[in-house]
Amino acid sequence: MSELPNPLIPGFNPDPSCILVDGTYYLVTSTFEYLPALPVYRSTDFVTWEHIGNVATREEQVGVAQATSAAGVWAPTIRHHDGLFHVIVSVTDSPRGCVVFTAEDPAGPWSDGITIAGITGIDPDLAWDESGAAYVTYSALHLDGSKHVAFNGIQQARVDLETGKTLEEPRPMWSGTGLIAPEAPHLYQRDGYWYLLIAEGGTSQGHAVSVARSRSIEGPFEGAPHNPVLREAGWNHPVECTGHADLVPGPDGDDLLVLLGTRRAGHGSPLGRETYVTAVEWRDGWPQPAHVDLNLRPEPVEEYFDFADGSALTDPGWLAVGRPPAELASVGEQPGRLTIRTADGGLDAFRPAFVGRRQRHLDSLFETRIDPGDGRGGIGLRFVEDFTLCLVAERAPSGTGTKITARASIPTLSQSWSTEVAGDQVTLRLTTQVPPRGRASWFPPGDRIRLTVVDDTGAETQLAEVDGRFWSVETSATFTGRVTGMFAEEGTVHFADFRYRGEGGS
Repeated sequence: MSELPNPLIPGFNPDPSCILVDGTYYLVTSTFEYLPALPVYRSTDFVTWEHIGNVATREEQVGVAQATSAAGVWAPTIRHHDGLFHVIVSVTDSPRGCVVFTAEDPAGPWSDGITIAGITGIDPDLAWDESGAAYVTYSALHLDGSKHVAFNGIQQARVDLETGKTLEEPRPMWSGTGLIAPEAPHLYQRDGYWYLLIAEGGTSQGHAVSVARSRSIEGPFEGAPHNPVLREAGWNHPVECTGHADLVPGPDGDDLLVLLGTRRAGHGSPLGRETYVTAVEWRDGWPQPAHVDLNLRPEPVEEYFDFADGSALTDPGWLAVGRPPAELASVGEQPGRLTIRTADGGLDAFRPAFVGRRQRHLDSLFETRIDPGDGRGGIGLRFVEDFTLCLVAERAPSGTGTKITARASIPTLSQSWSTEVAGDQVTLRLTTQVPPRGRASWFPPGDRIRLTVVDDTGAETQLAEVDGRFWSVETSATFTGRVTGMFAEEGTVHFADFRYRGEGGS
């Protein structure tokens, strides 16, 4: 391809896996504690992607009701075999373990999934040899009594996908160059070799892609002489932390590498780990990926959901924590409104009554019209439960108008600002913006997040402006990204609509 769009799938979309089936591309990414889990994206040109559905739409498919933040649904692999789509994934902090889901149509519905016993680890890959035998290759983990996790290298076993049984003792495979955390294995057959692609170095600044090959799917594997074949780190790289890669043929026939990466806004990476793509050349029988560049699509994106339309929550991009959005929110309980009830506390609760969407642009606007009724709730940004921002609306103590509180929370510190505005229905707005280049060096080095209320006369009041680097990958140290939406923290709250506008890249 002459021009690769990057990020390919913007916002919180890490650990991508991609296949080409009958001229159409399908790509899945991780979701961790959120439901629905495992979004499925589709493209025919590798430029324009449509979110067509999610693999796990019910909690029992993945068992994440009690999964802690950044645990849950990790690192899927999507493959197609004998007319059936397969997604294999590890679900941590859950009884489900290593699960394989199947579907005839990747838009769904997907099966309930079958657990593969004996696969103790993460990032499973699924491949079939020439005889049709199925192999799971994965990053083995050792978990001691103190919950300390140690990587045990890349391992592999033949499995029975019908019964969920492991058919042999897992064997050790090639585990990289000696960097920490060998993970994310993927196997490919090409020109008489099996190629094993892995990530190593940890999913941060040291993240790297390495490759080995063997004549047999079971090994032994020999590493490439120039490993790691891709590693982007440091301020001179527009995309950092690159790794967890999957190979797929591009539209012009040349191979492409889809992988995760982060981009900075000042000193933070606010959108989390996103999906990127880069070109691959084959030299002396080894893949050599090109450097990953930003090629941001400048057109703005606007999404508007009017809750007078009862189908507004059917869009596959809505997310909730540990349960499907429809269990928390309903349309029609109050005419033309979306209603959220709470029993679990505010946005910083373990399982908040919160329904949101991924932030996909560095410059963005999220907005909702709210009638707090006899409850309390509003609009909020969540990285994890102890890194949140929100605007909360409730009836004013005077009995007329609405009290608005802006709240910014990080571990051991919370700050709030309050005001009262006219009217019983108000508009709450959360905007993010990257400061122009060339600002004075003392200017806080992150994107700026503004919390604003608009009363029923149209008058705007900005309650707070904060430094976005506190709600970024580097500070929150989580695997997820920003998700912003509506929530209730007490009683029942009603919302008339929800708007997202994004610009400033992708």
